[in-house]
Amino acid sequence: MKNNLLLIFFLALNFSCQATQAQTVDTMQSVPGGVAIIDLETEEKPNVFFSNKQVMVIGSPGQWQAIVGLPLWAKPGNHELILKSGINTTTKQFTIFEKQYEEQYITIKNTEMVNPSSSNLERIRDESGIINQAKAARTELAEVPLQLDLPVSGRISSPFGLRRFFNNQPRNPHSGLDIAAPEGTPINSAASGKVVNTGAYYFNGNTVFVEHGQGLITMYCHLSEILVEEGQQVSRGEILGKVGQTGRVTAAHLHWGVILNTVSVDPTMFLNNEE
Repeated sequence: MKNNLLLIFFLALNFSCQATQAQTVDTMQSVPGGVAIIDLETEEKPNVFFSNKQVMVIGSPGQWQAIVGLPLWAKPGNHELILKSGINTTTKQFTIFEKQYEEQYITIKNTEMVNPSSSNLERIRDESGIINQAKAARTELAEVPLQLDLPVSGRISSPFGLRRFFNNQPRNPHSGLDIAAPEGTPINSAASGKVVNTGAYYFNGNTVFVEHGQGLITMYCHLSEILVEEGQQVSRGEILGKVGQTGRVTAAHLHWGVILNTVSVDPTMFLNNEE
């Protein structure tokens, strides 16, 4: 938790003081599912790419920083960013450190949510394209709300990154925070932004995606009711919908995800430290 607060502090410092040279963040935040903060040391603001995906850049001339979301499947070791400025292309090296996440075993009574039929698999494939498009939404904003509010009060029932087993079968790691709350509890937008997608999806249930600038996206899943529309501008704290248990769930809760350069990262690193 201490490391998370340090990261929040430095992110907030750079957001509110764009002209201030960033201080060093604990390198252990540069882990699979984490965020790497990399000084670019260029006068002109470059376009920066990691794994062929454009990443967030904040700061001011000579003090630009790349804010890079690292996928849970990233291999520890040396990696590089591609910096493009006009006709010039350069690289910047950085390191991803190892992190082991705990295992979680869940029993799902509806076996179709573990081993879907062929017809449901077709639906899931169709939905994955829509969901990936929502995760790739990007608006070029100079200022991005890097501090996020917890969208609903409740117990964290499943943290980010858990290596999950449904009915003893391995599945993808947990890509967000599960927050247990009574069905019908209002869900608030973690920050101001634009609703880029809403839908009723097989695994995620009723879902809302909000983009906050430069590819920073928050995702809200398993809603009982969606109260916003695609294309709608929302303010920090505005109600997006209500807690439910649609999709693959064992009880009412909100699955809250944070996506950066199209990959899911640990939401706790962005939580407003006034929470």
